[in-house]
Amino acid sequence: MKKILLSIAAVSAVAAAVPAVASAQAYERGYDRGYNQDVGGDRVARLDQRIDMGIRRGGLTRDEAWRLKGDLRETARLESRYRRGGLTGWERADLDRRYDRISAQIRYERHDRDYGYGRRY
Repeated sequence: MKKILLSIAAVSAVAAAVPAVASAQAYERGYDRGYNQDVGGDRVARLDQRIDMGIRRGGLTRDEAWRLKGDLRETARLESRYRRGGLTGWERADLDRRYDRISAQIRYERHDRDYGYGRRY
């Protein structure tokens, strides 16, 4: 009975450890945070799409959209420079902060009631 319980405990420990190791490896490679080649481009595309949607719906003026797209292009260029030597943890965090800031700016500008109809209060 003792051998059975011991073997069940060992199998359970191994079963619990394998996903944790795989998750740690994925995080080190950057897959969890969206920094592999495909997902990083998707984030830029999603932000660009949000800016375009803001223009179409009237929440963003053309000047606001132009400035936001410039910030997005600049951050995408920085990401490509960072990728040349491989992304470090600091670079990942820096890009994450920059993209989060752009996302927050898009949200703010879309809801600031500056609709671009020629009337400024």
